[in-house]
Amino acid sequence: MPGADSSAPADALAASRERRLRALSGARRDHILGAARAAFIDLGLEGASLRAIARRAGYTAGAIYSYFPSKEDLYATLLTESLERLHARVRAAGLPGRPAARAPAQAAADELRVRALAFFDFYRENPRDLDLGFYLFHGMQPRGLTPKWNERLNSRLRDALQPQRQALLDLGFDPEQAATELTALFAHTVGLLLLSHTGRIRMFGRGSEELFVRYVEELIGRAPAARPRRRRA
Repeated sequence: MPGADSSAPADALAASRERRLRALSGARRDHILGAARAAFIDLGLEGASLRAIARRAGYTAGAIYSYFPSKEDLYATLLTESLERLHARVRAAGLPGRPAARAPAQAAADELRVRALAFFDFYRENPRDLDLGFYLFHGMQPRGLTPKWNERLNSRLRDALQPQRQALLDLGFDPEQAATELTALFAHTVGLLLLSHTGRIRMFGRGSEELFVRYVEELIGRAPAARPRRRRA
């Protein structure tokens, strides 16, 4: 029938135009995030205004508002994406199953090694991501984000730490001990990374990864599953 398919070319053209607009919008969003990332790193969370971010992006402040309602949303989006990459890195580092030849304690120890090192290496290789995380803090008090954003970001960080927590549980630590050891491991990780990124670690003549691996091995060594069992009389 004449004209039965006359709308098909128009529909295809409209769909193609919609795809181009979405791609353009996504590219603009990424460009704004890149400018914001540079501004936050150079000026800090409080020092980087939307106007300054807009200047770096080559847009007006009003144009940025159409993508992000506030500077805090921009920062939270950047940190969310960083934590997503961290989580993906840690998840991908998992061992491919636990062969029967390995004892459960050995499998848990190997799991802790690879997960913890993946977490450490992500921030060792991406120091700007660590910098972004620390712009959450002003002195000792978290500032700059709403409680909702703060909880959402903390939840994603806990997700990235969960494999290490599970390995600690599998090594025989009870939940309270595992929480304590995970906190100490996280603090050790961040401390070594800060020393490494600032170059301060050179004064000690040691490498950050060397010291990190040593700490993880000491942690495994004091795990309940690693302690020799006493023989019954």
